[in-house]
Amino acid sequence: MHLNKHQAEELNMSWEQVPFSVLSDAQFLQWQTLLEDRTGMFVAYNHRSLLQSNLIIRMREIDCADFDQYYAKICAKPSGIVEWNTLLDRLMVQETRFYRNPESLVLFQEYLDSIIQDENSLNETKKRAINIWSVGCSSGEEPYTLAILCSEALRKKESGRAFGITATDISLPVLSKARDGIYGARRLLDMNHDWIIRYFEQLNRDLFKVRDGIKQKVCFSMANMIDIEKSPLRNMDVIYCQNVLIYFRKERKHIILDCLVERLAPGGLLVIGQGEIVDWHNSLVKRVDNNQTLAFKRHK
Repeated sequence: MHLNKHQAEELNMSWEQVPFSVLSDAQFLQWQTLLEDRTGMFVAYNHRSLLQSNLIIRMREIDCADFDQYYAKICAKPSGIVEWNTLLDRLMVQETRFYRNPESLVLFQEYLDSIIQDENSLNETKKRAINIWSVGCSSGEEPYTLAILCSEALRKKESGRAFGITATDISLPVLSKARDGIYGARRLLDMNHDWIIRYFEQLNRDLFKVRDGIKQKVCFSMANMIDIEKSPLRNMDVIYCQNVLIYFRKERKHIILDCLVERLAPGGLLVIGQGEIVDWHNSLVKRVDNNQTLAFKRHK
């Protein structure tokens, strides 16, 4: 028997104390299929309890105590779209920070230095803007970090070369947070102090806002990785795709990576998470000789 919030109050129980039934095998399969069909994200059986916990947290918030009822609400069109986006925001791992994965960012900096190094010998036609794609950007810490590193590299080289970052994610709520560019101090713990002063405005003791000069360099857009073949992005100098592929089956990972390689400019760099793929090969790229991170460079 399922209790709603009002019935729980009549029994002098808090809503948090109301027990939920366990997600059955059939219900788990139903949710697993829905998530993979809509996003490509695969929830393995050993993550069943995590899925159940996230569903229950959201169901309590909207006074729903039945998994099947909530599933029907999510699938209802068009009314279920808003609730689907809210749930998706809860299911995706959001814990992130500025200057996360320093080994990969060092490689990114070295690559930037290499393409800026000889720009004085290039004609104006070849001095095009540096184009970067941050895949699975979450609440914006990653693309803003990349933008700061670009600004620093160009500043040190006294280069006037332009750059732009396209940052994509499937979650509309986190994209909204990213566009606001406001973060708690804890998210900046790994950042260089001088960079914080240069690129952030301190709103109060605990809140910092990304300055407009950096915000204007990043364009946030909603994108679903199962539709990556339709992406209009092309000729990217860097594609930064970390902590994204962990959500997909092996076969889909390979499809996504092949599509990303096609969108690299000649000589472009693809950075992915260490250990996120195995047994993937693409003749258009060569692995970067680096034991600290996993990256591939497209042949020129």
